[in-house]
Amino acid sequence: MPQQPTSWPALPASEWADTMATLHMWTQIVGKIRLAQTPLVNHWWNVPLYVTARGLTTSAMPYEERSFQIDFDFLAHELVISCSDGAERRLALQPRSVAAFYREVMELLSQLGITVKIWPVPVELEHPIPFLEDEQHASYAPEAAQRFWRSLTLIAPVLESFRAQFMGKCSPVHFFWGSFDLAVTRFSGRSAPPREGADSITLEAYSHEVISHGFWPGGNGQEAAFYAYSAPAPAGFAEAPVQPAEAYYSPELGEFLLPYAAVRQAPDPAAYLRQFLQSTYDAGATLGHWNRAELERHSA
Repeated sequence: MPQQPTSWPALPASEWADTMATLHMWTQIVGKIRLAQTPLVNHWWNVPLYVTARGLTTSAMPYEERSFQIDFDFLAHELVISCSDGAERRLALQPRSVAAFYREVMELLSQLGITVKIWPVPVELEHPIPFLEDEQHASYAPEAAQRFWRSLTLIAPVLESFRAQFMGKCSPVHFFWGSFDLAVTRFSGRSAPPREGADSITLEAYSHEVISHGFWPGGNGQEAAFYAYSAPAPAGFAEAPVQPAEAYYSPELGEFLLPYAAVRQAPDPAAYLRQFLQSTYDAGATLGHWNRAELERHSA
């Protein structure tokens, strides 16, 4: 029988690849501003953006005796820079190159009396183009950006609910602009051996044992998917039985994947996603000998 439509929007990569690539670079510019203005928090938790009722935000960042924040508003399709003294600047989200976006954002900050220096080159890309040289990425389809944000508003509460069942150290549900994914990470409480070939960023991110879950909206020809991985991966993790049936292990990525399309087409997408989150966590925590009795919240 045909699946009943759900409120979870379709995100076929072919329909918004150009917008996604441009938006990825725009979020990197804004994210690097947050990185420059905040002290290092364990595992780089000071750098992500956060899902809001209208888009994505840096949250408040200190600047001298004021604070300011930068928001992507995917309803009004504006970038909004707000200051604690009431000053504000807005930039329309519309087709414009990454280079133009970078110049505009820095100019608006300057008008507000804010000077921020960032390394003006994107990260976590095979062939990064410095922001001021990037005239290639210049697409913005409002409907596509809004569908993407809408998916985040539906996914984030499921991850928040999943996070609430864990008593141990756990990250917020946050959006990493480097890898362009929404993630939540649980920790066993034990330190992890250094990863072979790790740089300073990876050493900080994976200094302790983790099981991480998240959502990646696709790119480079790949479709949107949920993921789950354990680092370091315990013996037998790749062969562990997980749910639902569409979930599978990717040897290339070293993680379990569940297509977003399979979730949105399910009668109850949130419940379907929870199966994936719980079963992959169960596999990693059991095989990794986590102290589950102390780390997990159990109903009375």
